[in-house]
Amino acid sequence: MNFRIRYNREKIKELVSYLQKAYELGDIHIVKRVSAMLRIHEGQSIIYVSQTLGVSIQTIYNWLKVFLLNGYGSFKFNYSPGRKPKLSKAQKLELKQCLLLSPTEYGYDTECWNTLIITDLIYRKWGVLYHRGYLCQLLHNLGFSWQKARFVSDHLNPIKRQEWKQNWHNILKQAQQMNALLLFGDEASFPQWGTLSYTWALKGCQPIVQTSGKRKAYKVFGLIDYFSGRMFYQGHTGRFNSESYQHFLLFVMQQTDRHIFLIQDNARYHTSASMERFFLEYNSYCSPITFIFTGLQPHRVSMEEG
Repeated sequence: MNFRIRYNREKIKELVSYLQKAYELGDIHIVKRVSAMLRIHEGQSIIYVSQTLGVSIQTIYNWLKVFLLNGYGSFKFNYSPGRKPKLSKAQKLELKQCLLLSPTEYGYDTECWNTLIITDLIYRKWGVLYHRGYLCQLLHNLGFSWQKARFVSDHLNPIKRQEWKQNWHNILKQAQQMNALLLFGDEASFPQWGTLSYTWALKGCQPIVQTSGKRKAYKVFGLIDYFSGRMFYQGHTGRFNSESYQHFLLFVMQQTDRHIFLIQDNARYHTSASMERFFLEYNSYCSPITFIFTGLQPHRVSMEEG
């Protein structure tokens, strides 16, 4: 038997509202019941509605009867609490505190947290095994994000660094009083062989980049004056060692007769016995040099002016 029940606009709006809510909650049972009421209003037959929704004809009649007697009270949503969390709130807070520390504190050989290590940590502490995909969502909820770390050398001595900051003001003042060059030095190496890189190419056709295969590099020494920005540099194709560094410093001293404050790092060829003799010898008859090392143990040797 086919029949049609008509609703006014207000009832249709309410039915549509219930249908949307059922979809949001994922309550498929209420979705079917509300859809059946709307389809009957549109004039669809009971048989067609039952076939479309995948339920029996008697079920459609039962839904219709309850709706006509109880109205919207017949739509009782099933609020699913979801699966019980694997970790309690207290355990999640403890996990957050763990992740604020370094992985090395828990026996791992890295300073960076990743999902594999965190999964292992959770399993070791609480015997709970998380899927990597869900663990990312958990970490986001705890206030974490996947980001690039900033690396800091582990051999830096904070006490010596503070001493260097204090000495810097004295060095700057002394250089200003003497009208000296305050030179910061470093070196750079530029490889002359080709390096593979990314480039646009047809799919399935790996591009070929020609390279000489010669493992040669162009080396450059450089010094820059703190006050004027004047730069001294010299390139060569040999190795960085005390001899090549001495040639560079001779090249610099030939271009000025002013006192030089030379600030350099603790590279071996900067602190070698050969370099110590070099500074002592040239201080006796050339422009005096004050050389300062900046490294793990800052050390300064000052020469008297000639």
